[in-house]
Amino acid sequence: MANPNEQHATRRDLLKAAGAVVASQLVAVRGTAAAAPPSAAFFSPEEFSLVEELTELIIPTDEHSPGARAAYAAAFIDKQLHETVADEVKSQWRDGLQRIDAQSRQMHGADFLKVSPEQRVAVLTRIAQNEENPLSPEERFFVELKSRTAFAYYTSTIGIHTEMEYKGNVYQEEFAGFDAEPLKRE
Repeated sequence: MANPNEQHATRRDLLKAAGAVVASQLVAVRGTAAAAPPSAAFFSPEEFSLVEELTELIIPTDEHSPGARAAYAAAFIDKQLHETVADEVKSQWRDGLQRIDAQSRQMHGADFLKVSPEQRVAVLTRIAQNEENPLSPEERFFVELKSRTAFAYYTSTIGIHTEMEYKGNVYQEEFAGFDAEPLKRE
């Protein structure tokens, strides 16, 4: 993780921290990524391919661990959306994916999955630019997409065990935390 004295953490560091909080609250861990991904229940095949690519761009495979595609983040999101009874949420996702393609057509003249990898990153960078204060529907959708991607990834076996290297309840020979006792006020 980034040095605590530094002012800026990387996107991966922030996602890892958020995932650690989520993982610590989970009672059960989802199945391994070795299983075959289920077929889409909510998304059309084209939408599923788009979500799969978007999630992989948000949490890509790197030298440390596999990315969101290997963790089946898109399948997890698909299952969540299929099971939700909130039609508004489902409509927001369908609309959001259409807006991604519209943004890609505006910037590059073709749907998102038909442009180059560099152009895909440019579209994602554009809709992520106001992540802290999203204004447009595309920017609000990106916040939702990123949130669900991080949750899906960091509750998967890959996210918990490979990325965060969680070992379970392991005996520690010395206290690894912070002693707050000297900070007590009397």
